Amino acid sequence: MARLGKKPIEIPEGVNVKVENQKVFIEGKKGKLVQEIFPNLSVIVEDKKILVKNQVEPKNKKLYRKTNALWGLLRSLLANMIKGVSDGFEKILEIHGIGYKGEVRGNKLILSVGFTHPVEIEIPKEISVEVSKNTIIFIRGADKQKVGEFAAKVRKICPPEPYKGKGIRYRGEYVRQKATKAGVEAKK
Repeated sequence: MARLGKKPIEIPEGVNVKVENQKVFIEGKKGKLVQEIFPNLSVIVEDKKILVKNQVEPKNKKLYRKTNALWGLLRSLLANMIKGVSDGFEKILEIHGIGYKGEVRGNKLILSVGFTHPVEIEIPKEISVEVSKNTIIFIRGADKQKVGEFAAKVRKICPPEPYKGKGIRYRGEYVRQKATKAGVEAKK
């Protein structure tokens, strides 16, 4: 039995939810998001709550198991959309390394991270990027998936290396330092 799918989602003040043509439209102060409803599931909006219902009978075991998984997934996606349009999501990246820095110019994020040329990344329209002190990158937006994907794309340009710890990492990410070969030879 899907336990997460059964829980209703509270709709906060200032958020509008509309269900039309197997799609859920959620609008708030941070933006608008749309989610398609999976087959054999339905979404009901009543009394400032969203309920996701499974339309498949438990007798059809194979289809019921599949829709049970999608039931919880759809509920989680809708809960994230509600949080995104009301509060928004944020990822914070840190740039470590001497001479490494980042800046925002127009709709591009420009990173100088040890390559012969600065790396330019196009910032999607739905996302806002801010660079503080040239080394801290704030990525904000209403869509959790797009914020996470863009943060991963930025981190992938120069992931933290294990010897000196230089590179781009998430705030709070631990990078295990390795000993160099010179340290091993000194013991002989």
